[in-house]
Amino acid sequence: MDIDFLGATFVQLLRGVPLLLQLAAFSIAAGALLAVVLALMRLSGNSLVDAVARGYVFVFRGTPLLVQIFLIYYGLGQFPEIRQSPAWPFLREPYWCAMLALTLNTAAYSSEIIRGGILSVPFGQIEAARACGMSRSLVFRRITVPQGLRVALPAYGNEMILMTRATALASVITLMEVTGIASKIISETFRAVEVFVCAGAIYLLINFVISRGIALLERRLSPQFEVVPAPTAIPKLAR
Repeated sequence: MDIDFLGATFVQLLRGVPLLLQLAAFSIAAGALLAVVLALMRLSGNSLVDAVARGYVFVFRGTPLLVQIFLIYYGLGQFPEIRQSPAWPFLREPYWCAMLALTLNTAAYSSEIIRGGILSVPFGQIEAARACGMSRSLVFRRITVPQGLRVALPAYGNEMILMTRATALASVITLMEVTGIASKIISETFRAVEVFVCAGAIYLLINFVISRGIALLERRLSPQFEVVPAPTAIPKLAR
């Protein structure tokens, strides 16, 4: 491989990193908020509300993200009502269409992760807290959320990594993030192997940082699982 070409390509691909991070950060943050709403809808006990949330999760987990991006970017413009709505200035831009598709997709997966974390809290602890006079909202904040977060965090960390990688699909609607720039370079140089090696290295570095951050947060939330080093020597007792 040509080292000079690899270095020049890597520098060019770095120009797409800010857009990649924007897409990943915004979609993960907005998707988390929507996921909480969906999880609470699933746990509400109302059959109609539960059915709506189930239908949403079924649709967005059962169809490919690439198809969802195409439907939002190319499909919504087919309806005159949408073209004449206040949302059209945003929906005609590939940036916001990619944001919307990524957000709706990750919300479906994250809602099930959050719901599983909430359901993992032992019901006996909730009953004990209610017996002590705590309100439902206080039990949710003090008991359910802290313990559910510890359980859901590893799976949610995987979802964050998957969404960071999924931003590569935004290149199919002309967004020039890392994969979009890589495709442009390949069309000019016909050197796919070197270009994709550089692109893969960038995604690998970003996801390494994310995984390390999640691991640190897991240790912070679960200090009881930290390994305490054994003493190297037994101190002598004073006589």
